[in-house]
Amino acid sequence: MSSSENKSPAPQNPLLVLGKISSILDAFTLARPTLSLGEIRESTGMPTSTVQRLVTNLVSQGFLDRDDDSFRIGMKMAFWAAPATRGVAMLDMFLPLMKELRDLTGETVCFFQEEQGHRVCVALAETRHALRREMHVGAILPLHAGSASQVLLAWNPEALSKLLHTPLQPLTDFTITSSEELETAVRAARRDGFAITTGQRDDGASGLSAPVFNSIGTIVGAVTISGPTLRMPFSVCQGWVEDLLTTAERMTRVIGGRFPTEASG
Repeated sequence: MSSSENKSPAPQNPLLVLGKISSILDAFTLARPTLSLGEIRESTGMPTSTVQRLVTNLVSQGFLDRDDDSFRIGMKMAFWAAPATRGVAMLDMFLPLMKELRDLTGETVCFFQEEQGHRVCVALAETRHALRREMHVGAILPLHAGSASQVLLAWNPEALSKLLHTPLQPLTDFTITSSEELETAVRAARRDGFAITTGQRDDGASGLSAPVFNSIGTIVGAVTISGPTLRMPFSVCQGWVEDLLTTAERMTRVIGGRFPTEASG
């Protein structure tokens, strides 16, 4: 027997293996909770043999569960996630993700919630630019103006219904003051999963927002990128949509949330 035949396969770098496992797990999203082997391979760019071997091992350890011919994140992962989030306030879990988005875009990132017919800023990662929109935690804003308002209303039919039966006060020349126009904008936000507005609440200011949901598919708030229109024209806002949606999904996932079904409102 030759010396080459006696050689054992070279051990794999454990950090490299962990990177590949992380890549597989990252392929699963709330929009695509189940994936086939082919879809995992396409998402990760790894060879089919590598994907098959790692997925088989992940299933055997409970990291993935088999779902017919596809796979989903294993319930064992939820068991481990529970101690990580227990006792941590929701906004404390959101803030690091908001700061990441702030650093990526360079603009202020806010989290708004609907409260008694208004929207309230409850968390903030402020831009480092000297020129910025005035915003602070605790700011109470009208619920009919701006991208965050459209998103909050899109998944809160009760709040929308109340607002449609009240006068909509103009804040700028571009504020929506027609119930029909507001309803159309809210419907578009729900269809698209985000909203972009310019100059509706402040002259020369832009914003784009996306929803965050809890474990029963109820909206808990809107994450928003906001700043001066001279730095955030519509084309720039469009370019940040995917980053915004990714952050909103990560915020939803970190609190064990899920996207609502169409029937859930």
